[in-house]
Amino acid sequence: MFGSILDVLESLVLDTRSTDERAKAMGYLRACQTFEVAFMLHLMRDILAITNELNKCLQKKEQDTANAMLLVEVAKKRLQKLRKEEWESLIAKISAFYIKYDILIPRFNDPYVSSLRSRRKPADCTVLHHYRVDVFCKIIDWQIQELNECFDEETTYLLHGISCLNPINSFSSFDIRKIMRMAELYPDDFDEFSMGTLENQLASYIIDVRDVDERFYDLRGLCDLSKRLVQTKKHSNYPLVFRLVKLALLLPVATASVERAFSAMKFIKNDLRSRMNDEFFSGCLVPYVEKNVFDSISNDTIIKTFQDMKPRRVQL
Repeated sequence: MFGSILDVLESLVLDTRSTDERAKAMGYLRACQTFEVAFMLHLMRDILAITNELNKCLQKKEQDTANAMLLVEVAKKRLQKLRKEEWESLIAKISAFYIKYDILIPRFNDPYVSSLRSRRKPADCTVLHHYRVDVFCKIIDWQIQELNECFDEETTYLLHGISCLNPINSFSSFDIRKIMRMAELYPDDFDEFSMGTLENQLASYIIDVRDVDERFYDLRGLCDLSKRLVQTKKHSNYPLVFRLVKLALLLPVATASVERAFSAMKFIKNDLRSRMNDEFFSGCLVPYVEKNVFDSISNDTIIKTFQDMKPRRVQL
């Protein structure tokens, strides 16, 4: 594919009539034949390959939370291995790539000179230090840091707890210890007294729904579980367990709502409207986020509402 890109750019340089387009094509062609571009392309390909399974798992409609959390740990370990052990293999692949396309490979012991600075200024580091420390290690550290921020310790406990409540495969993922750790994240809902009661309810609940009551054998997810608990009136027998199930169902909806609100903020409070106060900003944000609700309201209703809001003249 890289050879095809070079052929297309060379054709543009030869065939284009516009001077500006020819200059752009020559600039792109020279950039493609630099060590920096090839290094970034190979590094990006390796990192995307490491996180590919995790990304596909998170994008599935029916998410397997337990396997997703395992894939997070796999991605972290593979990134650490790439950082510590696979620098030489990466350079070998890039060198073979450049030999194939007759492109000059820089000497790693030479001083590194950035294209953004004057060549007369002394270099702060060598080519090897720049690409290995400032680029290779830093990019991998950013990826690991992003995974740690998205899946920190509390988030990991929460996701593990939700996956343990899932009734798929006859409650095969059920783990009281992980569910209790999830409940500890919500002290307002589960105080010290409730935690002991919850542990006892969980022990009875799992024997009831997995080994005794056949009405819970064909469940496909937390939605089916919550419905079946209400239908069988077991939500009154295990109220704390049912509270956890409701919490697990509400979290994805609440998270999506928060993400929608933050996405809408950049459209409403932009550079031209950066000085609006909080009250006015909230008044603009609610109709934008809930525009489906406002779209269902007829124009006559809106006009009547504003007419009712008009100040009326007081007769003396």
